[in-house]
Amino acid sequence: MITLHRSTLAGLHRDEPTPAAVRAALQRAIELEHSTIPVYLYAYFSLDPATNADAAGIIKSVVVEEMLHMVLAANVLNAIGGEPALSHRRFIPTYPGHLPGGVEGQLRLHLRPYSADQLEAFIEIEEPRDPIDYGAHAALVDVPSVTIGEFYQTIANAITRLASSAFAPTPRHQVGPDLMFGSLAVVDAASAVQALETIIAQGEGTTSSPEEIDGPSGVNDVAHFYRLSELKHGRRLIPVADASSRGFAYAYAGDPVRVDPTGVYELPSDPSSRDHREGSPARRLVDTFNTTYTALLAQLQFLLNGRNNMETFMGSLATMSTLEELARTMATGGETSGVPIGPSFEYRPGAADLA
Repeated sequence: MITLHRSTLAGLHRDEPTPAAVRAALQRAIELEHSTIPVYLYAYFSLDPATNADAAGIIKSVVVEEMLHMVLAANVLNAIGGEPALSHRRFIPTYPGHLPGGVEGQLRLHLRPYSADQLEAFIEIEEPRDPIDYGAHAALVDVPSVTIGEFYQTIANAITRLASSAFAPTPRHQVGPDLMFGSLAVVDAASAVQALETIIAQGEGTTSSPEEIDGPSGVNDVAHFYRLSELKHGRRLIPVADASSRGFAYAYAGDPVRVDPTGVYELPSDPSSRDHREGSPARRLVDTFNTTYTALLAQLQFLLNGRNNMETFMGSLATMSTLEELARTMATGGETSGVPIGPSFEYRPGAADLA
């Protein structure tokens, strides 16, 4: 289980929290959601989709919802007069490193190919304080910090104590379901809380059910923690008859979820552009990937700060497709004599101008 410094909640526990304190927490939330995406994507890119469709599908579904969570947090931030900031050097974390706001000594995130150890790190990121015991993990107790879910719940509680005047009188810079399936427009405290509760439920589930609030991954999927745990247990988590309660419980007893270790590309751990000679095919590929990724963040900056239209949204999807094509070429060694290389997710100055 990942916990955050209580300093991330600064100003939120006051009887009358200021909009500025809530805006600062929401910006940290956007940074937190983004910090996991390169880590998940690196594992996803390392999987041969022809032989590891199950694992690739699960990880990709989590990535899609992490992006949705960024959008939902940005919608809330925009609704109370904030300006989501994504297009700058500090927004992209350095790997290996901690989650933004993470407690020192806890899990360090690495860019590594898919493995059992990396999967454990993913499960730890998504683990709630008290997961429902379906054979997944024992709950950790007496942690003097806050989980990611508790962080969001504290923001939601603070929002309910804001004056109604804190919200824009008309929808402001909202990326709603007309653009992104699963999103919602935030116009008041009730819709802001709904957006944040969606993030919590999709990541951790609820205290009584592993099922998420429907998101882009599909209807009636389970939350990220349980979905990733399906890879550990090798079976889907499904409802099963529970005679003791005359209802249903859940068990990892569904269809097999297979991982073929021969279908995992041997990408390097924690790559850097500096690993490759200037002008070499590998360096050109890495630099092109990083330029494209930086441009994508600029596109998302535009999308979340008023250019919330179909053209910008579709442009960002096209850039995401380009990133995957580049990463697949790198993972298979298609232009590097069969030697796999990894995308390093580094900021490229000037690349934002290409968005």
